Amino acid sequence: MSDKKVIAVLGATGAQGGGLVRAILNDQSGEFTVRAITRNPSSDKAKALVNMGAEVVSADIDNYESLVKAFSGAHGVFAVTNFWEHFSAEKETAQAASIAKAIKEANVKHVIWSSLDDTRKFVPLSDNRMPTLQDKYKVPHFDAKGEANKFFTESGVPTTILNTVFYWENFIYFGQGPKKGPDGKLMLSLPLADKKLPSIAVDDIGKCALTVFKNSDQYAGKTIGIAGEQLTGDQLAAAFSKAFGEEVVYNAISPEVYRGFGFPGADDMGNMYQFKAEFEDYYCKSRSVELAKSLNPNLQSFANWLEANKSKLPLE
Repeated sequence: MSDKKVIAVLGATGAQGGGLVRAILNDQSGEFTVRAITRNPSSDKAKALVNMGAEVVSADIDNYESLVKAFSGAHGVFAVTNFWEHFSAEKETAQAASIAKAIKEANVKHVIWSSLDDTRKFVPLSDNRMPTLQDKYKVPHFDAKGEANKFFTESGVPTTILNTVFYWENFIYFGQGPKKGPDGKLMLSLPLADKKLPSIAVDDIGKCALTVFKNSDQYAGKTIGIAGEQLTGDQLAAAFSKAFGEEVVYNAISPEVYRGFGFPGADDMGNMYQFKAEFEDYYCKSRSVELAKSLNPNLQSFANWLEANKSKLPLE
């Protein structure tokens, strides 16, 4: 074990981090060992990682010294923040700055920063096509990560900025899946018009990230974007229909309607979908299925993922 390089993974019990932990543990080459970082090592999810063979260490993303300690001795760090824990873009940016500083202090050789676009470069705050949120953001959970890119690139630590996409697990855990309408029919309601939504399975993000770590010389200093597929709302609904054996209709609602749904973050997500739809050409081109397949030859299609996971989907 001592000759293996350590990859420290933030968000190890979450979606993206968990995908990378599993990828490293299942990797036959054995080049890396994984250090799963979590605030609560006694949680059931953390204990499950221990049982799988991961080293689990305690650190708090809001405690700088604990991050330095958790990163010490690691060859690489997978850095990710979770806006949805607190809904504050400013807090997320501050967390990213602290992570980047701790990585530098710990003398890490390669970091992958899981990021997203700063949408204000496309829709300035003065542009009223979508509301400004939290005083200075258009899509807070995008903009905060995009703004934070500089902390990693300016740190001097070799960094790969990995732009991710909607992951299909959101249909299970984030209330994004088909729901029964007033007529009892299943509807997939998204404000995408007829545009494509780049998307992926979290395990495939992990497998792609592992290949990036294995090829640091090739990917350090670069910004890359990945997707599993790029599907329209109608195509997503057709895949759901086939998997469930029951018709699922795509309901192309407006961003305004979505913003008005009222759940925490609905305004942020309404703006997000509007950004993805209005800038479809850029967004799709910046998230490459071909690159993802080159990094992970076993990249799943949505249909394959859905077949394996349909029993987990709540059909309300």
